Amino acid sequence: MPYVNIKITDEKVTAEQKAALIKGTTQLLVDVLNKNPATTVVVIDEVNTDNWGIGGKVVTDLRNEAK
Repeated sequence: MPYVNIKITDEKVTAEQKAALIKGTTQLLVDVLNKNPATTVVVIDEVNTDNWGIGGKVVTDLRNEAK
């Protein structure tokens, strides 16, 4: 039973986009590894940008600097 955990920042990701990630990830495992989609688990964790850092900076601050 494959288990895939996708972590993304919580920046206005729609239910449709999440469904597409789940469907696409499941299909990738079917196509590449011949896994059974009925037993493939995909979990999406949305992380607040205050809890995500890149290059030593908090993503919230990076987003604000880019504005």
